[in-house]
Amino acid sequence: MRTTRYAFLAAVLAIAPASKALAATSDDCSQGFGTRLIEAYAEDAQPADPNAPAPERRAMPSPLPSPPFPSAEWQLGGVAYPIGVPNLNSQYPLEKALACTAFGHWMKDNRVEIYGWINGSVNASSSAHTNYPLSYATRPGRAEFNQALLRIERVPDTVQTDHFDWGFHFDNLYGYDYHYTTMKGVFSNQLLNNPRADQPLNGKTYGYDPMLFYADFYLPHVAEGMVVRVGRYLSLPDIEAQFSPNNYLVTHSVLYTVDPYTQMGVMTTTKLNQQWTLQVGINGGNDTAVWNRSARPTLQACVRWVSKDNDDMLYPCVNSFNTSDYNYNNVQMYVTTWGHRFSDDVHILTEAYYMYGRKIPGYGPEGVPGKAGEYGIVNYLNVAVNPKNMLSFRNEWYNDQKGQRTGYATRYTTHTLGMTHWVTQDLEIRPELRYEKSYDVAAYDGGRKDNQLSAIVDAIWHY
Repeated sequence: MRTTRYAFLAAVLAIAPASKALAATSDDCSQGFGTRLIEAYAEDAQPADPNAPAPERRAMPSPLPSPPFPSAEWQLGGVAYPIGVPNLNSQYPLEKALACTAFGHWMKDNRVEIYGWINGSVNASSSAHTNYPLSYATRPGRAEFNQALLRIERVPDTVQTDHFDWGFHFDNLYGYDYHYTTMKGVFSNQLLNNPRADQPLNGKTYGYDPMLFYADFYLPHVAEGMVVRVGRYLSLPDIEAQFSPNNYLVTHSVLYTVDPYTQMGVMTTTKLNQQWTLQVGINGGNDTAVWNRSARPTLQACVRWVSKDNDDMLYPCVNSFNTSDYNYNNVQMYVTTWGHRFSDDVHILTEAYYMYGRKIPGYGPEGVPGKAGEYGIVNYLNVAVNPKNMLSFRNEWYNDQKGQRTGYATRYTTHTLGMTHWVTQDLEIRPELRYEKSYDVAAYDGGRKDNQLSAIVDAIWHY
């Protein structure tokens, strides 16, 4: 997936004596860890070998080039990669630098990977008090430390079909974005029990969230392969994701901002054939740990279809269904995503959902508990300009009927144009311009205006 170049380090190496550049490599175990790490970044600046063999796969070819797009595969939650697709991550600089150590040898022997990224942003806005419901850059006119993420994982080999395999995944997130990712019952006191009058969101300004922790079990002899996931995992649908590198744009749609983020439970993903994949699972409810008293047994079920020519993808989901009344984020959610590829360089993604909660305090007649619902649609038009640059244009319409999700009972439209520039396979920069409007009440800048214009740029450094 990672084929762009680190121009700055390449220039440094060009200035250095040729003998020195030839002598130093990240796998030279006579060098110290720091030197090997620097050389790993320098190696990422070199052209990729066009004749390098592609990893074996037993799935349709990847429909999209990545980079410049954030993923090479059509959307499918609940698995690291669609069943039959190999681990597409090349070795990151930290892993290369560790390779000479005893720990590095153990990692390689056991297919364990350790890597991550650091993400910061700066924004300018026509609002003075808050950018919400824009996310995650909620504070206007600020430089923000969004995410520092450390990932430890083992990806099961779902290409082979002759033996059981397993994997695990553990994500440690620190930064401002924990405001949106927190699950009740998992380090949630730092957010839920710390009201802040000086912040647009409650909680400590920066916090820690063990965002994902799960085990995967691959059963090759069930249909064309099944993965059983147990633990805390990302909500299955959505074009957008909590992790900065997985997104086409810096900011998120209103539709994504207010929907469920993670669940905890058991999810099965079964490949029926090349075109059809079925997912069924049960969890403790949206953004709620199974041991928390707010948890309710909740069903998830999705099916993904991909056309024979790989140009279309349809992914309808019942993301959360139970018969319980509202408690902590207990909403019923029905969502569908459609993707269409016009060419290798141009594709669209469209998502629509309906979501509601039952007997929510204060949302019925005369303030008694009642139903509150919301629905919307968002479309992405994505264009690969070249292997280092992509453009994305997002348009959205959203109706928060009673204001239960955003705080304002109004209809919204948002229009966002952004670019991703891969300086290197280890560094991406994303500028963005966004205009949004509320139609029934003033919903921006804390209820002071009915529209908002913002500009933002972020950088993601992978390690």
